[in-house]
Amino acid sequence: MKRATSNSPVAGNSPATGARIDTAKIEAIAERVAAPAGIEVVQVELKGSGRSHLLRVYIDKPEGVTHADCELVSREMSAILDVEDPIPGTYELEVSSPGVERPLLKWQDWERFTGKKVQVVLREPGTPALEGKESVRKSLEGVIARAENQSVTIEPDRGDPVTFPFAQVSRANLKFEW
Repeated sequence: MKRATSNSPVAGNSPATGARIDTAKIEAIAERVAAPAGIEVVQVELKGSGRSHLLRVYIDKPEGVTHADCELVSREMSAILDVEDPIPGTYELEVSSPGVERPLLKWQDWERFTGKKVQVVLREPGTPALEGKESVRKSLEGVIARAENQSVTIEPDRGDPVTFPFAQVSRANLKFEW
């Protein structure tokens, strides 16, 4: 069995073999398999080095991911990856849900999860592009009040709402209330 993982669509090199790994191609394969079943590809990660890799594919659906969804994507991706062979050496393929505290990576995630609690880390806190009465902290936690025109407004647990451009987000994830 082969394995692969990628955090971004940018192509990379396998250090031991020097072979170029086209992670954009791997992401396209995941999308091609998932879309017809109404499944969203949240993230594709390619980890490892040399001739051994781990490919993690995180999938989601509005009603939640089932074991059968993971099995479907895994089985169909495996068949395509074996034929197209974009990963040199061996790899292990894992397909799973992103979990209850899933990352918000795409603009569409912000629109979909408006009204949900999130944790956000900004690239540059307190920049002029950010609106609010006080200097904005680098890390925020609160509810997505609005996501429009590539601009997000968070209502923090304490304090005034904070608005910032989507481009300022370094990382963000849903925050589950335990």
